[in-house]
Amino acid sequence: MTSLSASSTATDPPCPIAPLHNLSIPPPSHFAHLYKPNSDGQTVVLGIEGSANKCGVGVLCYNPTTQTYQTLSNPRKTYVSPSGCGFLPKETSWHHQAHVVALIRAALSEAYPNDTHPQRHLSAIAFTLGPGMGGPLRSCAIAARTLSLMWKIPLIAVNHCIAHIEMGRVATSASDPVVLYVSGGNTQVIAYSDGRYRIFGETIDIAVGNCLDRFARVVGLSNDPSPGYNIELEARKHCPEKPLKFVELPYVVKGMDVSFSGLLTFIEDLTKKKEFVKNGHEQDREGVGGGEEQFTTADLCYSLQETIFAMLVEITERTMAHCGQNSVLIVGGVGCNKRLQSMMEDMVADRGGTLCAMDHRYCIDNGAMIAQAGMFGLQFGSESMLVKMKDTQCTQRFRTDQVEVVWRPKTRGKHA
Repeated sequence: MTSLSASSTATDPPCPIAPLHNLSIPPPSHFAHLYKPNSDGQTVVLGIEGSANKCGVGVLCYNPTTQTYQTLSNPRKTYVSPSGCGFLPKETSWHHQAHVVALIRAALSEAYPNDTHPQRHLSAIAFTLGPGMGGPLRSCAIAARTLSLMWKIPLIAVNHCIAHIEMGRVATSASDPVVLYVSGGNTQVIAYSDGRYRIFGETIDIAVGNCLDRFARVVGLSNDPSPGYNIELEARKHCPEKPLKFVELPYVVKGMDVSFSGLLTFIEDLTKKKEFVKNGHEQDREGVGGGEEQFTTADLCYSLQETIFAMLVEITERTMAHCGQNSVLIVGGVGCNKRLQSMMEDMVADRGGTLCAMDHRYCIDNGAMIAQAGMFGLQFGSESMLVKMKDTQCTQRFRTDQVEVVWRPKTRGKHA
């Protein structure tokens, strides 16, 4: 059995529900046929995430006395593919299968360290139904089904995108933000309207994270801890004392949508030119390829980030203007990027608004976010989320706007 570190994976204090301006939570007796609180009167959900290369398990508790949600544990393991390679479904599935049981044990042990039967506290098991990679999704869904049958507690099928949004809203106390969802497999600008999260703009080809990851492989950056983060480190070499060279790249915004595939092809072609100095330094600019025309790996990483993030900021601002909202929430793995947060914060501040941003604990795929969305579905009796065993087939295509958000008022009011 794979062992995991005993260090704490949940350090945040309880998050109050009042700032979210959701609907009032029905009393558990209203859905007594679906679930029941534990002996302490608390509702606890275990969430399992495995849509891509991260396998995570989180335990989330709702305390009716304090009206707060608290993450009790949130361990995860990441499949890091060899340098120059992406993560493939088969190998990623094997990784999740090897680690999911140990993660479940670690999550329950951290949440209830002095209890030999921690499963007795659980009200439900939540798992990622989609979207994502088929093999990894199924590997974690099987674990969720097994626990549900073993412990005789209900299953909650969660949309991965909705989970990112709801975890972000709770963690940042954002009631009704425009959401920029940026990850390895998704790029969407989202706002809530009439009972659903509506997609106002998105990528028409590849996701922003996929674009960054593929370029990182081209220039030989490591996948550890992630290729996108290593691009960010290269781009951070830009400073007033030694500025990096900005290389003009295609800027492709089509209405409210963005496109990255042509930009990726263009920048990949630049790495084949004689002016490109791989992993070069400032002193390498002289001599080869005409001096000032030279550019390095850091130059291209900096230029790629600036171009892509400017595109994302533009369509986010347009959504804010259209919806009349003044706050932005960034979710998804790419949302950890400090430069993206800085650019978005500048734009939002110019509009007199606020930016709601998070770090890697909740931006990157994790089990707690699945538990959080599952908790909402459980407490409000979502018919689409509380599924029977025969309806737990995972799907790689599951749109954000397919989910009825029953925990929020259908009509946006002053605080909705």
